[in-house]
Amino acid sequence: MSDLYLNKKMEGEMTDKASSVNIDDAVLVQQCREGSNDAMEHLILKYQNRIYNAILRICGNVDDAAELTQDTFVKVIENIDSFAGRSRFYTWAFRIAVNLTLNYCKRKVKLGLQSLDAKLSEKDERARGTLRAVLVDENSPDPVKVAADNELCDLVVKAMMNLDDEQRSVMVLRDIEGMSYNEIAEVLELELGTVKSRLSRARSNLREIIEAIVQ
Repeated sequence: MSDLYLNKKMEGEMTDKASSVNIDDAVLVQQCREGSNDAMEHLILKYQNRIYNAILRICGNVDDAAELTQDTFVKVIENIDSFAGRSRFYTWAFRIAVNLTLNYCKRKVKLGLQSLDAKLSEKDERARGTLRAVLVDENSPDPVKVAADNELCDLVVKAMMNLDDEQRSVMVLRDIEGMSYNEIAEVLELELGTVKSRLSRARSNLREIIEAIVQ
């Protein structure tokens, strides 16, 4: 069952179909427990892109992100009967994805600031100037928010790879995925105060990293 769905997941035509999925998750989960292949396909279509993008922003490698996304849905399929419904399905699925990705990151050598700087492209060089202007303005938004809608994104994401895994995860879930603090606390299984303090440190550290890059 998993091979069928996860092969389909990697096909481009699934993206358009996913946008039309509006069936309530609780209904789909119950149908999955009753053996419905279509219900599981709906759930994969509904969340595959969000989960892939979150994993990619945490691990920083497209091939690894694709594999980790596949692993996530394999675990979802294998454990759907044990999903208790105390949280939303997507929160539960994101928890699986983030845990797998953090475990992956612990096994991988992190990029250092020097190697990041050496890899800057011509577009990144142009982005340096724009980010420098953003950083000198104390009233400007966080760099990750500025980067959301323009070409600064690649440079900011590279900088985020220099955060520790836990800080990067909470920043991805909050500033890129747009999750609430409560949802992040559920996904990461943390106290609400811990989420807020970790996010604050992550934003502060990211700003320092970017400041070093753009000098």
